[in-house]
Amino acid sequence: MQVSRMAKELDDEFNVFRNRLLGPMPYVSLDATYLKVRHHGSVIDQAILLASGVNAEGRREILGVSTSLSEAEVHWRSFLESLQKRGLSGINLITSDDHVGLRAALKAVFPSVPWQRCQFHMSQNAQSYVPKKHMREEIASAMKEIFSSHSYQAAQEAAKSIGNRFQESAPEFVKWLEDNIEEGFTCYQFPEKHRKKIRTSNGMERINREIKRRTRVAVLFPSAESALRLVTGILIEIHEEWITNKQYLDMSELYGCKRTRRVA
Repeated sequence: MQVSRMAKELDDEFNVFRNRLLGPMPYVSLDATYLKVRHHGSVIDQAILLASGVNAEGRREILGVSTSLSEAEVHWRSFLESLQKRGLSGINLITSDDHVGLRAALKAVFPSVPWQRCQFHMSQNAQSYVPKKHMREEIASAMKEIFSSHSYQAAQEAAKSIGNRFQESAPEFVKWLEDNIEEGFTCYQFPEKHRKKIRTSNGMERINREIKRRTRVAVLFPSAESALRLVTGILIEIHEEWITNKQYLDMSELYGCKRTRRVA
């Protein structure tokens, strides 16, 4: 009885955190991780959907967490709609990896918000189109050359030059580059001092690693609810550290910019 009462008290506290009101959040980052959970007598990989953001004061926040059986569009859409209902607004940019379900959900819920495809994951994706192992380092350097460009125009020129360079030796990579590279350039619409922190979802990857580290001893969760309970506790610790830390970004760089932004 005492354990059940403590679990209920924790759930009540965690529900308050997960359902708290949000507000303007210029930068939002999305990702997912997986934990092993017992479900109807079987062991499954349960998707944990995560959202973080940088608020109008330039401090980071954990925005939300949800459990789903997969990263299908319906689950991502439900999660995004829940954030919207809680008051998430004023979004200037959303950064994430290229998940099919997430991409479709973003178009449905936040159709006017610019999307930045994570440059780190794009560089990893490029390796799938390397025709020979000995070219991997060369392709990795090429992607780094593109993404280290100081301006949008310079990035476009670098991509074009690299496309020409690999046209004969790696045509599949060049085709992928032509079809996808623009999705990695959205960050160039924003202040230069912000780009390093908004061009990837690496901050979310660090959260995922911390979740994995802290849940490693559990190995297998008896239910999705128990997994969500432990993950929420971890996220609250991260959130409290973030909001009491020094400013993450100087938002005057964004609001002082004269370029018109699209806002959800």
